[in-house]
Amino acid sequence: QVQLVESGGGLVQLGGSLRLSCTASGTIFSINRLGWYRQAPGKQRELVATITSIGVANYADSVKGRFTISRDNAKNTVFLQMISLKPEDTAVYYCNAYLKSTTSLFTEDYWGQGTQVTVSS
Repeated sequence: QVQLVESGGGLVQLGGSLRLSCTASGTIFSINRLGWYRQAPGKQRELVATITSIGVANYADSVKGRFTISRDNAKNTVFLQMISLKPEDTAVYYCNAYLKSTTSLFTEDYWGQGTQVTVSS
């Protein structure tokens, strides 16, 4: 069984900063891609940023230059540093891991339960 646990969400003012963390644990054989997605009320879940096992990052256009994704492979942890936050960044942020479990033949997507980020104006 694999678990993803997020932390670091909260309420912040316009222009503020937050750092999200997500740690994967359990029956993990290897982790390929890690990422963050978000879902605002009434909207579909959207990609925020992903990072490969060798550190190649990809960002949504809306967060480029403001968000930075990084990972600590030794700790199975991914981070999302967010600066210059805007009200439109308000959403539930979900951690995603594309990994192979020791109990599965396949590499699959796993999701955390989400952490709320609210940016007030």
